[in-house]
Amino acid sequence: MRILLVAGGDPELWPELEMNYHHYVGVDRGSLFLLERGYPLDLAVGDFDSLSIEEQTSVFNQAKNVVTAPSEKDETDSQLGLSETLKRYPNAEIDMIGMTGGRLDHLLSNLWMVFEPRFQVHIQQLTLRDQQNIVQFLLPGTYVIKKDHRMNYLGYACLTAVKELTLTHSKYTLDAANFTYPVSLASNEFLTETAEISFSQGMIAVIQSKDK
Repeated sequence: MRILLVAGGDPELWPELEMNYHHYVGVDRGSLFLLERGYPLDLAVGDFDSLSIEEQTSVFNQAKNVVTAPSEKDETDSQLGLSETLKRYPNAEIDMIGMTGGRLDHLLSNLWMVFEPRFQVHIQQLTLRDQQNIVQFLLPGTYVIKKDHRMNYLGYACLTAVKELTLTHSKYTLDAANFTYPVSLASNEFLTETAEISFSQGMIAVIQSKDK
């Protein structure tokens, strides 16, 4: 099952969307953006403080399900949206858009959700997307990364200390390297249709990207 989770970031930064999602979830203003672009709205989540009364009414009338929260709360709308999505679809693959391009504190909050214990078991189900980036999150193991032909570059961002990082079948390789601090290994490239990565400890974001 595939879910599209849409936060309130600028729709001009959305990636090209496929029409094969099973469910669509809107977070705050992301709910309105989905409806305005003709997509269904299976679940709307948030405090909706970014919407006018008329916009809220439109969202509430068209959403199949709505979860509201007070504007003063202990988690962001994106955290609440991801939590509610995983409650309903715990095994789904979730593409997250509308989470980049705005305030830096919001971006960091969205990126760092993967460190939360309630989400960490699910991070390999999550993909963060925008026009220029596809971000996947990995826990220790061995993986084959498939090239997305819309993107030009391959990056590995060590989000934590990482042990025994090995990169093969890419332009730049590593053999059991250790990093004691977060580091972004940027501007690597695929040599063929796939690249391989393995590591024994830590958390890594795999980023396929392109220039504007």
